[in-house]
Amino acid sequence: MSNNTQILTDYVNTFAAEAEKFWNGNNAAGSRARKALQEIIKYGRSERKRIQEEKNARKAAKVS
Repeated sequence: MSNNTQILTDYVNTFAAEAEKFWNGNNAAGSRARKALQEIIKYGRSERKRIQEEKNARKAAKVS
C-alpha cells in the first residue's frame, strides 16, 4: 500500500469518527469532519493523478 493510500485511509477513518461525534451533538467535530473531507479530496486527486501517470507509462512501454 502506498503512502498516499495510507493517508487516505487515515483521513477516511478520521472523518467517520468526527462525523459520528457531530451527529451526536458535538458541533466542533463538524469542523474536523469537514477538514478531513477536504484532505480526502486533496490526496484523492494526487492518487488519481499518480495512477493515471502509471497507466500511461505502462501503455507507452507496451507500444515500444
